Amino acid sequence: MNKPRGRQQRRQNADAPAAIGQRIELTLERLTHDGRGIGRWQGRTVFVEGGLPGEQVKARVVRARSKLIEARQEQLLQASPERQQPRCRHAELCGGCSLQHMPHSKQLEVKQQALTQQLEHFAGVQAAQWLPALEGPAYGYRQRTRISVRWQPKRNELEVGFRQRASSDLVQVQECPVLVPILQPVIAELPAVLRSLAGARDLGHVELIGGDQPAMVARHTKLFCEADQQLLSDFAARHGLSCWLQPGEGGGSLHCITPAAIEPAYRLLDQNLRLSFAPGDFTQVNAEVNQAMVNQALNWLELRPEEQVLDLFCGVGNFALAMAHQGAQVTGIEGSEAMVVRAQHNAVANDLDALHFLVADLSKPLELPAGAPSYTAALLDPPRDGAEQLVVDLAALGIERILYISCNPATLARDAGILATKGYGLVKAGVMDMFPQTSHVEAMALFRKH
Repeated sequence: MNKPRGRQQRRQNADAPAAIGQRIELTLERLTHDGRGIGRWQGRTVFVEGGLPGEQVKARVVRARSKLIEARQEQLLQASPERQQPRCRHAELCGGCSLQHMPHSKQLEVKQQALTQQLEHFAGVQAAQWLPALEGPAYGYRQRTRISVRWQPKRNELEVGFRQRASSDLVQVQECPVLVPILQPVIAELPAVLRSLAGARDLGHVELIGGDQPAMVARHTKLFCEADQQLLSDFAARHGLSCWLQPGEGGGSLHCITPAAIEPAYRLLDQNLRLSFAPGDFTQVNAEVNQAMVNQALNWLELRPEEQVLDLFCGVGNFALAMAHQGAQVTGIEGSEAMVVRAQHNAVANDLDALHFLVADLSKPLELPAGAPSYTAALLDPPRDGAEQLVVDLAALGIERILYISCNPATLARDAGILATKGYGLVKAGVMDMFPQTSHVEAMALFRKH
């Protein structure tokens, strides 16, 4: 005898994955490591962006597999008492900040849990001491940002703004509360200036940089006419910025068009250091947390006078100069020759001679020059993919203390696991809230050889 068609149809529907765009209703129970709410719907685990534990929500499915669903909150049916109103009017669409609905203290808790879980669950490593998070202002901290542009030929108009969350579309913004104060009026007035350029359709994107010497960088596919260059130069000068252009499809050489061609710079006030950099160089976006990070690194390493230290992925000298200022003999290594030149310039400009810089690809086995000193401490600040090969090499050198600065807890956990097998213990660890209002987790970890 055949089963009733209605019962069979209901069972098939229950087993079928959710459809993209489908609206579902559920209650959220806890948070993921990146701040999304987790709940259950028809026996499936659902990750909801923008939700908090205890909330009942309606959410739209954006990705679905047989047992996992990713969704975005569309309607809040019952709010958590912890929920707060985002300060930015663009928070619902903009892809830059995903945690503005969450109190800052809760954000720190989520980030600390993410670091702890990665180290314990994936590396089997526990820190002997967990340190409080390094934090600074919750808003008004960001020293640089990239403004996206897109020419719309049908409307004969330039769109200016930030990328939307989970989309290539742009949010045309008039404010960004996480930017430092000097860049706030710039971002408000910039769209109108860019739209007025004769070469507006040839723009690639624009970067804004704060710091001791603020700057604006416009990347473009075709050369700007003199009138456009003058317009950009005048706008930058009104806001106290130097203006740099970078022509070419692949990014040509940068050149400054404002009268005073001063490179951007920032300061480490506690060490009385000033570091200059080219607009395209990597630098930390949060000045207050960067200073706290440098101070904590010096404190954790407990460098002895004249101690030989390696600074790997040294950039323009953020840590190297501070360690040399404290009395260490520092060898900085970086993959970019141009950044090494700037690090050397910064050492000279700050009257520091206990530094030596080398160019090397740090994704490959570490090769130190013949006659290199015996290093007892190392600091590394790798990109998101971590330093898998490098930690093996440092262990082989018998480095006593390794301070690891991480922007990705997953690769930190992987590399911590490697160091554990090489006889290193995790002495101290803690998060650094370099990017408040976002789910990005930065961390510091100190390893010591047993």
